Amino acid sequence: MKKLILIQFYLLLGGTIFAWTNFGIELNDWLNERACTLGCSAGNLTNPFLTPCFYGAVFFLIAFILNAIILKKSKELK
Repeated sequence: MKKLILIQFYLLLGGTIFAWTNFGIELNDWLNERACTLGCSAGNLTNPFLTPCFYGAVFFLIAFILNAIILKKSKELK
């Protein structure tokens, strides 16, 4: 079970980094008044905090934090 939690930890870490990188690119484009380059927003100058990229990044971060807590608790039990 611990091996599965560790695999999940690394997958969520990669997903979190990927999601926040995409959001950062969207935010940078929005702040510089450029068109969306990643396709996360419906319009050209949509607020990036209202796009699926932001919500996906938030949920990936929540899942990653919960997994890190579970991993830490499993190490404390040994």
